[in-house]
Parts: sequence; C-alpha cells; structure tokens
Amino acid sequence: MTEIRHIVFDIGRVLIHYDPDLAYRDLIPDADDRRWFLETVTTGDWNIEQDRGRSWPDAEALLVADFPDHEPNIRAFRQNWHRMVPHAYDDSVAILEALIEDGHDVTMLTNFATDTFAEARERFAFLRKPRGVTVSGECRLIKPDLEIYELHARTFGLNPRHTLFIDDSAKNVEGAKSARWQAVQFTDAGTLKDDLKRLGVL
Repeated sequence: MTEIRHIVFDIGRVLIHYDPDLAYRDLIPDADDRRWFLETVTTGDWNIEQDRGRSWPDAEALLVADFPDHEPNIRAFRQNWHRMVPHAYDDSVAILEALIEDGHDVTMLTNFATDTFAEARERFAFLRKPRGVTVSGECRLIKPDLEIYELHARTFGLNPRHTLFIDDSAKNVEGAKSARWQAVQFTDAGTLKDDLKRLGVL
C-alpha cells in the first residue's frame, strides 16, 4: 500500500450541498417546467464555463440572446446562487477537520466560479482551514482535465503517488488517477471513513 501523505478534497457535494433546483422552486413552481429550464437553458454545460472563468454577464448574455423570454430566470441563477448551497455536510466536514487536527496535509481542488467561491468561503468557515485551495475559475483550468491536477500538485508540492483525491464525480476521480494520484469517489461520510481506514489514513 502506497503511503498517503496529502489529502485533497473536492467541495461541492462533498463538503457542501449543491442543487440548482432549490433556487427555482418559487420562481418556476411547476416541476416539469423547472426541469425543462434547468436542462435546456441554464444547463450544466453552460454553468461549467463560469467554473472555467467566464464572467456571469457574458454567460447571461449568451442565454438571453437564445432565450429572451426567459431573461429574468436566467439572471436569477447567479442572483439566487446562495439558495443552491443551503448547508454543509456536517459529517464530511468533521472528517476534514479531524484530518487537519491530526496533522495531515489537507488541501482542496474545486470546480467553482471565482465570485461564488469567495461567497462560499465567507459563509462556511471550514473552507479556510485547509492549507490551500485551487479554484478552477481563478486558474481557468477545470477538472477532469489533467492540467488542473498537475497545477495543484506543483502549487502545493504534492507527490502524486502519495496524494489521495476525494470527489463525488466519477469523471473527476478518473482525472486524478490519470495524473497518477490515488482517488476515491465520495458517496457519503461513512463510506469515506471506510476508504480512509482501508488506505491507512485513519
């Protein structure tokens, strides 16, 4: 078993809850209409470009041009972003904090727009506890592309073979493995604890 010396956490759906549907339940009460809007207008592919560094005004302008009748709801995506992240996962946060307190080297690597990450770090104090973070919107690289893992390793002096990555996305886990990191897919805190014990971290 290769010793784990560095532990890297994803954030969304690992440490904090994220669900765009929550921001639109009042704005688009009908569930089918709301699903259509999120799957056709403010899609995941559209949103990921803000994580890559595209500005919200530019992003909104693109959609308004294609869906002018939906302009208020398009602009509501950023305006109501705080409603998409209503709470942290306390059991996952407890694991992160315990690892730090036990002296493990903990950093974070996240796909996040620059401004929404700044907002999240103000709301959730535990995001300031790890040694550092690589934010996709700041470096304009994005998981699962190899370059962002390599950048994170260089920035924080990580040995890839001795680095463990924790992410809810199977694609991002595979991206980390392509960078020669060890990686586990997050499903829940209990499973994460089991993974950490199996890998000799706990």
